[in-house]
Amino acid sequence: MRLAPALNPQPQNPIYLHGRTAPAKGERTTMNTRVLDGEIINGRLDDVRAYDRVRSRRIFAFLIDYLIVLLLMIPFGLVVFLLGIVTLGFGWMLFGALFPLVAILYVWNTLGGEQQATVGMRMMNIRLDRLDGRPVDGLFAVVHSVLFWAANAILTPLVLVIALFADRKRTLHDLLLGTVVTRSDR
Repeated sequence: MRLAPALNPQPQNPIYLHGRTAPAKGERTTMNTRVLDGEIINGRLDDVRAYDRVRSRRIFAFLIDYLIVLLLMIPFGLVVFLLGIVTLGFGWMLFGALFPLVAILYVWNTLGGEQQATVGMRMMNIRLDRLDGRPVDGLFAVVHSVLFWAANAILTPLVLVIALFADRKRTLHDLLLGTVVTRSDR
């Protein structure tokens, strides 16, 4: 029996995740939630498919990003070298802080940008999301990156083992900041 349009609980042209206009096989919908294989999904972050192969994608994104940072070091290094010549050697003291400064600028402008992902993360189709729903800004992105490096320096890279056991495949700095890395293509 078909309900009259005014009594139908589903909207006429619903928009589902990823631009689909019809539910997938095995998926039921209501106005605010989706049910996938018996599990209620309230939003994109509750969908288990958003975390499929996120750990390996994070590793490859990290490698790509730090290759990019190393390549960005070339023009910045030339500027510091020329600055050192002009300042009779005083500018060369910036070489010690050059890599962290370039990395912070890179993270601020990419991860803290509109897409909430670095270039490597975009290539791997992942993005950083906050659990409170607010967007990631530049300062938050830098704090996220600094916590990653601090945790690895103090607690060794074995701290990344947490991602094997944590919910949503989160690492220590994700747990501390209330963030999660998800697939941007799902």
